[in-house]
Amino acid sequence: MRAFPISLLIFAFSLSAAAQTPAQAPAPDSSTPAQSTPLAAAPPRVARPPAPPIVPTVVPPALAGPVTFTCGAAKKGATALTQSTLFTPTSAGWDLKTVPTVANGICSAAATDPFFFSIPVPPGNYRVTLALGGNAASTITVRAEARRLYVQTLPIAAGKTVTRVFDVNVRIPEFTKPDGTQGRVRLKGREEGNLDWDAKLTLEFNGVDPAFHSLTIEPLVGDKTEPTLYLAGDSTMVDQDVEPWTSWGQQLPRFLLPGVVVANHAESGESAISFLGEQRFAEIMSLIKPGDWFFVQFAHNDQKVANGMPRYIEIMTDFVNEVRAKGATPVIVTAMNRETFDADGHITDSFAGYPQASRQVAKDTNTALIDLNAMSKTMYEAMGPASADHLFMKFKAGSYPGVERDISDTTHFNNFGAYEIARCIVYGIREDKLPIAKFLDPSIPDFDPAHPDAFADFHLPYTPPQTQGDVTQIPQANLK
Repeated sequence: MRAFPISLLIFAFSLSAAAQTPAQAPAPDSSTPAQSTPLAAAPPRVARPPAPPIVPTVVPPALAGPVTFTCGAAKKGATALTQSTLFTPTSAGWDLKTVPTVANGICSAAATDPFFFSIPVPPGNYRVTLALGGNAASTITVRAEARRLYVQTLPIAAGKTVTRVFDVNVRIPEFTKPDGTQGRVRLKGREEGNLDWDAKLTLEFNGVDPAFHSLTIEPLVGDKTEPTLYLAGDSTMVDQDVEPWTSWGQQLPRFLLPGVVVANHAESGESAISFLGEQRFAEIMSLIKPGDWFFVQFAHNDQKVANGMPRYIEIMTDFVNEVRAKGATPVIVTAMNRETFDADGHITDSFAGYPQASRQVAKDTNTALIDLNAMSKTMYEAMGPASADHLFMKFKAGSYPGVERDISDTTHFNNFGAYEIARCIVYGIREDKLPIAKFLDPSIPDFDPAHPDAFADFHLPYTPPQTQGDVTQIPQANLK
């Protein structure tokens, strides 16, 4: 099928939406007898409150080079961290109402209390170097921004120090269009104030007795610029900011070495067409460069659009063509299955042909394909219905912090499920022999979807939410 320019698709979509506006009801037939009971007066119309004004992001000055922070007394060229070093929009420090103990050159928290550190930075990519460990034996997990996983339950003996290095992307909604004018991603309400959209880099130190000696933040600019892996998709890929919701895009950084950085632009409720209309693809196009990567996965919400298949194929084709025109490499990812077992223990197709359409676009455009749809079917069926339940947002009320009522969601994942799906993505990268495979962490054993990890062997520490309430009521799909 011929690929149409994205601008025409958006215009066509607008006309389609207008055409689908319900017609005015016909006038009553004059031959119908009048009702003897008077009609009730219509309630007065309540004006919808105006949308809150958009506040432009205040972008802090760029870092002149690497900046190092040490716990306690400052060393040459470093900034000392104390318990009174608190984050402000102009200075780095402890954030999100958490403060660790700072003593004897170590920043640490007792038992399983997480703490957060933030530094104001402009959008871009940054290398983080951590000297982890403390006086007590610890098992440390480090996440960045909105729960992106980088260091996973790392055991460190008492008195020992272990260095870990990883690369983090920071973004804001504002971007510069090709004509030099300012554009802005149209954020949903849940994204406003989210750690993924602010002008700061946030680190979460979690686990058992989490501790570190020093940290260094270095901007990856100039000759230190490295490839970026852009992710475009929906709520099964997004950086979920509230436990226990988790998606594969925020688990993927765990499997990558320094040298490539994940920029996850996925968002809940997105279809291919809304990803365009909300300027998310436009922001990626304003940033993507030769040598970068673009992984795209849509279907969950596209299938809800009436007669949407032709438009879906056209948009996915345009994604591929426009990314290639920038000198970057597109990869199409088919949508993972929902947990839809039949009576014989087999997964049934719930996507109305969209994974097949993705495969066809990949074939027609000679684009690499990671068939997550097929791999997830293999994995779910290997686990069986009872074990596969452990992958999804299925919790009884009170069984997890913030879960105030039963939830049985067969689309969205918890930490374990998102981790296993991310492992399928890594498996696909290796199977396709994609050049980005050179950045995969060789210390992580190979994965076979037919032999997934055991749920009993998996653990990640809990990230406290920044807002209180019933986490089962967070709308993850069809967000407006």
